[in-house]
Amino acid sequence: MRASYVQSFIVGAMIVGAAIFADPAWSQNAPAAQDATAKPIGKIVTISGAVTVQHSGAVVVQATLGNQSGGAKLGDAIYLGDVVQTAADGRVGVTFTDGTAFNLSSNARMEMTQFVYDPNGKSNSTLLSLTKGTFTFVAGQIAKTGDMKIDTPVATMGIRGTTPHVEISDDGS
Repeated sequence: MRASYVQSFIVGAMIVGAAIFADPAWSQNAPAAQDATAKPIGKIVTISGAVTVQHSGAVVVQATLGNQSGGAKLGDAIYLGDVVQTAADGRVGVTFTDGTAFNLSSNARMEMTQFVYDPNGKSNSTLLSLTKGTFTFVAGQIAKTGDMKIDTPVATMGIRGTTPHVEISDDGS
């Protein structure tokens, strides 16, 4: 009798576990697990190929069901702490609330580390971390009214209103 009790317990635990994990998978384009006051700092304005956005604080699982894509879409919001990545065929354009426009090409990765922007302020600041890939951008208002920095594996660039083109090799150089 004791063995059947243990078997019943195990089967019951498996059913409960299956019920807990039966919800649809979360994906990168699900709303960010941010507090209610979190505001987007930018949005995706161009996209092609495979691009993902990992929201900070969210469980991220990329799932593809049928012909649906688990990746980012045109118009998706970008939040502080998010990580944007492009695959070998991916390209993405992100416009930030200060007017900065970023383009990432294939195999690129960018993290939104810091973003403080007040249109009437003089203490604005941005720190974007780019660890691989090729990117170009046009600096917006933060570069003119505060401190805009781009962190790469080999250097941190201070930006004062330029339009650079930077390539970071797979080895970080």
